[in-house]
Amino acid sequence: MTIPFQTGRYSVRFAACPADVVACQRLRHMCFFDAPGRDKDPFDARCRHVMVHASMARLVATMRLSAGPVTAGYAAQFYDVSALHALDVPMLEVGRFCIAPDVQDADVLRIAWGALTSYVDGLGVQILFGCASFAGSDPALYGRVLARLARYVGPHDLRPTPRVSTQPLASVVPAGCAPLPALLRTYLAMGGWVGSDLIIDPKMQTMHVFTCLEIAKIPAARARSLRALAQEAALS
Repeated sequence: MTIPFQTGRYSVRFAACPADVVACQRLRHMCFFDAPGRDKDPFDARCRHVMVHASMARLVATMRLSAGPVTAGYAAQFYDVSALHALDVPMLEVGRFCIAPDVQDADVLRIAWGALTSYVDGLGVQILFGCASFAGSDPALYGRVLARLARYVGPHDLRPTPRVSTQPLASVVPAGCAPLPALLRTYLAMGGWVGSDLIIDPKMQTMHVFTCLEIAKIPAARARSLRALAQEAALS
């Protein structure tokens, strides 16, 4: 595993102390709530927190990773994931991914995926999963992309059953044209799939869909590109 690593003007490392975790929580709160504060929950204690810094100083992105039991993670609050759990293969839950609102550099997402690739390969992870979020709580804003997202619903024997009230993707009126979040777009480009329902989280004031990526199904060219990035960073 090559976290930490550095490439270009960005460096990636794991949180190494309580102050690092607090910094991640503060960035998350600014991203998800558009205000100063700390976004924290009991799941933070069982996760490893990834920090992406610009020029070795400013924290510009973060995400948290959990290799613990699928049924004990954040997503399991909202979804019955027993079908995935039954596969009994190494899995990694990816959550709370966010990039500072004023950072528009696409390289940040690319670097984060490169770091994640290194970690996944090191652990022999076969499945990535989590909740991909949409800002706000009005499905109509994303009507067109949510309607298209119904094409990416995963296999019936693997996709989770929602534990809370939901809106089926197939029932969304294709009206609003807000764009698909960048992270979810990347998951889909790599062969990922989503659950069949949209869940509204009133506490976070977000909406999310269950997202799953089977590592073996990532297109070969994309996998080579990500591993080359991870290797380049490891040699820097």
